[in-house]
Amino acid sequence: MSAVLHVRGTILVGPQEERDEAWVIGGRLTFERPVHAGAGEVESVSGYVLPGLVDAHCHVGLDAHGAVDRETAIEQASTDRDAGALLIRDCGSPLDTRFVDEHEELPKIIRAARHIARQRRYIPNVGEEIEPDELVTTVRVQARRGDGWVKLVGDWIDRDSGDLRPCWPVETLTAAIAAAHEEGARVTAHCFGEQSLHDFAAAGTDCIEHATGLTTDSVEAFAAQGIAIVPTLVNIANFPKFADAGRAKFPTYADHMVDLWERRYETIGAAHEAGVPIFAGTDAGGQLPHGLVAKEVAELVAAGLSPLEAIGAATWGARAWLGRPGLDEGQDADLVVYDSDPRADVGVLASPRRIVLRGRVVA
Repeated sequence: MSAVLHVRGTILVGPQEERDEAWVIGGRLTFERPVHAGAGEVESVSGYVLPGLVDAHCHVGLDAHGAVDRETAIEQASTDRDAGALLIRDCGSPLDTRFVDEHEELPKIIRAARHIARQRRYIPNVGEEIEPDELVTTVRVQARRGDGWVKLVGDWIDRDSGDLRPCWPVETLTAAIAAAHEEGARVTAHCFGEQSLHDFAAAGTDCIEHATGLTTDSVEAFAAQGIAIVPTLVNIANFPKFADAGRAKFPTYADHMVDLWERRYETIGAAHEAGVPIFAGTDAGGQLPHGLVAKEVAELVAAGLSPLEAIGAATWGARAWLGRPGLDEGQDADLVVYDSDPRADVGVLASPRRIVLRGRVVA
């Protein structure tokens, strides 16, 4: 690596802040011109520069069958990195991926430890499957294993009713979320249907994944409480396929899933208009491949976010929400360079020109 990396062009530090040059010295970003770098010690890169993208719902170490081996997990993380995702909130994984932290060329990961699911109410081999009387204790355990997040499965198909149903009694859920907060962790949950969203809002959750069942009442509650959502629209696109797979046995569930899919943009658009915080996440690692963060940003634009808002949902906004720096003086230089302005066309995000992670050009 060169002693100094000179970054030039349009550096999008924030939604309203631009710089025209910066330097990377010893892996750290600075906006102060160095005086000690002589000829031949400076490498230059130019273009439109963003903070490293954030995939706020990703599953490194997981595929459709459960935990993967370490080599596969490294391949998954590498694919996300090459797509520009340099910070991942790993929203539940059966594999302990802390070994990824030993690889400086791989994205930084904020872990939610393992999914907490109701017995026989989630995908096999993925979650810690328990009953409600074990929820509070299990939340405490997973909170201590994670990096400040706990992931619950809030609803799933109930075979007796043949439709989506909440997994947890509200009283138990409230106690569990309080326990997570006592442990210093925030709580998010997989929720497709309507009722689970009301329950989690009443219980004091911090975030919801997917959130396809938002209605006028729950949108108002989310906005008032500052509950964030990560819609994973690239995964919601699969709802018709999920519906077809279950239609023979569960026609009510199938119709429900199709309805949620048909109004997905309207639902997320209404949440956005109400002021609900929205962040970009792909749900990669289960049914989906990795490296889709640019596609998710485009989906957020389709749902009604402006290009600048959608970019923020995957960069400076998401980093602030997760408590991680962006393009800040003295911080790790994690940035992505593009040939043209993503604010004019978010499709540009799918073709990064240069990726710098921890101050090193990695792709």
